[in-house]
Amino acid sequence: MESKGIILGVSLPVPSVQELAKEPITKVPPRYIRSADQDSPIISSTLCRSVPQLVPIIDMECLSSHSSEVEKLHLACRDWGFFQLINHGVSCSLLEKVKEETKEFFKLPLEEKNKYGQKPGDLEGFGQAFVVSEDQKLDWSDMLSIVTLPSHLRKPYLLPKLSHPFRDAIDEYSKEVDKVALKTLMFMAKALKMEDEEMKALFSNGLQAMRMNYYPPCPQPEQVIGFTPHADGSGITLLLQVDQVQGLQIKKDGIWIPVIPHPNAFIVNIGDVIQIVSNGEYNSIEHRAVVNAEKERISIATFVSPNLGAEIGPARSLVTPETPARFTKITFGDFLKNYMSKKLNGKSNIEQYYI
Repeated sequence: MESKGIILGVSLPVPSVQELAKEPITKVPPRYIRSADQDSPIISSTLCRSVPQLVPIIDMECLSSHSSEVEKLHLACRDWGFFQLINHGVSCSLLEKVKEETKEFFKLPLEEKNKYGQKPGDLEGFGQAFVVSEDQKLDWSDMLSIVTLPSHLRKPYLLPKLSHPFRDAIDEYSKEVDKVALKTLMFMAKALKMEDEEMKALFSNGLQAMRMNYYPPCPQPEQVIGFTPHADGSGITLLLQVDQVQGLQIKKDGIWIPVIPHPNAFIVNIGDVIQIVSNGEYNSIEHRAVVNAEKERISIATFVSPNLGAEIGPARSLVTPETPARFTKITFGDFLKNYMSKKLNGKSNIEQYYI
């Protein structure tokens, strides 16, 4: 059957880290060991105590009725680029279902997971992303990556072939997260004093992709990184933590801060697209994942973006003689292909779009 869908980029095949971690290894293979000049994945407790750690918590139910909550959202987006969203309206039973099914997927034997493996020349599927050379350092993680919306872009050999419970959970979850994301984006537009219609036009029928991340325990966690420091190329990202194991860290004022996940909250972060659309009022934030020696960590990231043909640039309503456009315009499809074609490197992707 001829595959539908889109090709966003390529990534070289790499071994499964989950399988590697099952072996009784005491030393990490050299290709996973990060150079000494990178920031240590281990944050000193002294440093932790000296920095306010609590990523802002935004209550979605309050956004509709309290202008103070919209202002709180504005400050969270402007000053942090990250917040935890509670009372978002997605049922706990659905969240539990998608968490359980994701855990079950990663428990499958490797030969079963490989049935959903990345095909040559495509990023979607089970494997790893952003691997562009044979000598590149690798992340200590595996992933399953799927384009979930619009549904006509789904690859017939991926989501439709997953087990019925997993497929149904993702299908329902993708629609519910889309509603939450669009609501959140509209409140961001309000906070920015941006025309509603501009935000709506960009993100209605937009691209949604999910990435299920599996971080196995590592015998030398201080020598590896679970996910290379990067900023997302999406509009916004909604992360659901499958367990309560810490691992996500964000870079604020030059310091890595651990995010302590609030149960059943979405951890939301600003992507490059919103940095461009907000004309730099909100910034995408560099973040990374670290691992530990005892516990696995699993998370589900949902990337919500404009439709591929949409032109992204500073919102017209935010460009004035006093605040001229700071970014060039580009179609989102071209922007995303450019983002996905390189290895991750902090916030380097967005730099080329400054005027």
